[in-house]
Amino acid sequence: MSTLHPSDHAAAADTRKRIFAIVGASSGNLVEWFDFYIYSFCAIYFAPKFFPSGNATTQLANTAAIFAVGFLMRPIGGWLFGRIADKHGRRTAMMISVLMMCGGSLMIACLPTYETIGIAAPLLLLLARLFQGLSVGGEYGTSATYMSEVALEGRRGFFASFQYVTLIGGQLLAVLALVILQQILSTEQLHAWGWRIPFVLGAVAALVALYLRKSLSETSTAETRKNKDAGTLAGLMKHKRAFLTVVGFTAGGSLIFYTFTTYMQKYLVNTAGMNAKTASTVMTAALFVYMLMQPLFGALSDKIGRRTSMLWFGALATVATVPILHALKDVTNPYAAFGFVILALAIVSFYTSISGLIKAEMFPPEVRALGVGLSYAVGNAIFGGSAELVALELKKAGSESTFYWYVSGMCALAFIVAYKMRDPSKEGYLKDVPLEPHAAAGAPAGSR
Repeated sequence: MSTLHPSDHAAAADTRKRIFAIVGASSGNLVEWFDFYIYSFCAIYFAPKFFPSGNATTQLANTAAIFAVGFLMRPIGGWLFGRIADKHGRRTAMMISVLMMCGGSLMIACLPTYETIGIAAPLLLLLARLFQGLSVGGEYGTSATYMSEVALEGRRGFFASFQYVTLIGGQLLAVLALVILQQILSTEQLHAWGWRIPFVLGAVAALVALYLRKSLSETSTAETRKNKDAGTLAGLMKHKRAFLTVVGFTAGGSLIFYTFTTYMQKYLVNTAGMNAKTASTVMTAALFVYMLMQPLFGALSDKIGRRTSMLWFGALATVATVPILHALKDVTNPYAAFGFVILALAIVSFYTSISGLIKAEMFPPEVRALGVGLSYAVGNAIFGGSAELVALELKKAGSESTFYWYVSGMCALAFIVAYKMRDPSKEGYLKDVPLEPHAAAGAPAGSR
């Protein structure tokens, strides 16, 4: 019988430590995104409570506008929490962000309606979304940085893909919570008070995530945090090309992601004429399959390179978006709708599976969280956050197909940006990070 060398034991222990760190960071990420997305999926029921006048499309447009405003807080959150993460540690930033999300969800759960307090109701709803937007703006950059730094060299695509597994998982749980409520409560009960339940659950889950994140090891070193450029915009602007590259491919990636996830439920109801419960079921199944795709596409990127994955995403999304959305517009069979959505999400997976990692590979450790969070948040706020609003406004104007071409055009931009950039998996800042933990910090590899 063969025996393990001490170095093999150390390697196995290091791997276990990294996996635990991925799980710990992922749990908080899942809760953050559940809290953020439940707003979008429940909007069908609470929109009339905060915007009582107008038709269904107008009410949804008003709630989508607040959803978009929440996105506008993301660049501020990306800057604020990126600075905290680079100067005070990734773990500290992740704990603060999940606590802030808890407060926003609890506030929405307890909000009086327009009938009770008038115009103050939508204004307070806006305030809660601003808090959540700030939190999510900080969550993405810090969790993407942390998970990229603890991932194993050579398998970073696979391990880092779990950021989107939990991000999509948050969406999936949000849809699933709504589907369960639709089975338990009547439509009248959901409109009256049932929509508040998921926000309460989200606030409680955020407290659990806060507890789990307290046990995580820090991945940045004291030396990195004391760097004069740590967490500063001046330090980040030394890497302006990387910043603009991330903004460029995030614009198309975020736009198509939100088109086929959060907006798709409304699209199936409001455009295809599908029953709300059927649409929710279709999207629940689609998001579940989409979630399972992420590790597969992440592992693929370890084989073919991050740049190649981005090129496949840009090319396929540019060509396929318009035909898929046209097909979904006229779909009558829920199984057909599921197939078209899955096809679109498979294309998007080339991007989402490596979204956080490819950004982290492009920035040095002293500005990594800031670079990842702020560049992503800028592109995401402008294009991803406005996806529903632009789609609904174009529908109101009688030019819904223009939105299809808009999404396709932004994906073409992502292809061009990916074509011009170097492959971060081969030339990025995480390429030469050693496998062994940093003894002084007691942290996983990636802390240097």
